[in-house]
Amino acid sequence: MTSAETSKNIEPERLLEVRVASKQAVARDTFLFELVALDRGPLPAFTPGSHLTVITPQGARRNYSLCSDAAGTRSYEIAVKRDGNGRGGSISMADDVHEGAILTISAPRNNFELSPRAGRSIFIAGGIGITPILSMMRSLKHSDSGHTFHLYYCTRDVECTAFVDVLQTEFSGFVTIHHDNGDINSAFDFWPVFEKPKGTHVYCCGPKGLMDSVADMSGHWPSGSIHFESFGVDPKALSQNTAFAVTLLRSGKQISVGPEQTLLEALRASGCVVRSSCESGTCGSCKTGLISGDVEHRDRVLSEQEKADHIMVCVSRAATGELVLDL
Repeated sequence: MTSAETSKNIEPERLLEVRVASKQAVARDTFLFELVALDRGPLPAFTPGSHLTVITPQGARRNYSLCSDAAGTRSYEIAVKRDGNGRGGSISMADDVHEGAILTISAPRNNFELSPRAGRSIFIAGGIGITPILSMMRSLKHSDSGHTFHLYYCTRDVECTAFVDVLQTEFSGFVTIHHDNGDINSAFDFWPVFEKPKGTHVYCCGPKGLMDSVADMSGHWPSGSIHFESFGVDPKALSQNTAFAVTLLRSGKQISVGPEQTLLEALRASGCVVRSSCESGTCGSCKTGLISGDVEHRDRVLSEQEKADHIMVCVSRAATGELVLDL
């Protein structure tokens, strides 16, 4: 089935309205939102590592990981870090959403699931990347599977460390927290963690630099034992975005993509439906056929061979000139 055929047969996204039951700061510029159903009934079940899409007050669609325990469905908890250099979604959530507000969200989806084959897990989080991992840790702690784990959590300083009190009380002895104070020379040395694979699975969520470091040091680990969840493109790359044009081969439609837009957002605005989930270049849902054009690939999914004729439209862009897509 072609990318175009796939996009025409997508089931409508399931959306629901929720109320913000509470909002509290859990770190500098980071807020925890508790979401409940309007009738206070149960919400759709989810598994550890899941995320949901929130339509912010400004109309942007942003994905946030669930950090609450998957055993309970009376409420969802998400944490949002206000990013002044982002595209506005987190600013809208932090500044415009207060207790009692009504939000529209998607049902939870999971591209970052715990492996049922692992008996031990290593969790690596950077900054706000702690959110899905907190849900995973809560699930494992309350299970009787015998699955052991340890968290390595890297942040700038204590004030930037979300859920520090929770981690120190709920997971005492299972957590190593490292602060680099903004000094690249003070980064945590992960090599002792990765030097010898031990039948363990690794789950990493955080900024690109952290994930690149983990990927580099875990290349000798067995295939399928390293799992990544991303929170989008490096802000430095976003600041370098330029506008570009896209032609849809099958319809002949021409679309302009602005420097503040993703290709996926521009396609949606034009009425073109494309499957998506993580919207951070890590899950593969929005893989689309590429007919021609010079692409700046920013995903963590496509192989070098696939990059010749595919693009992840949630994060990748034209490097130069125009793109022609199989849509």
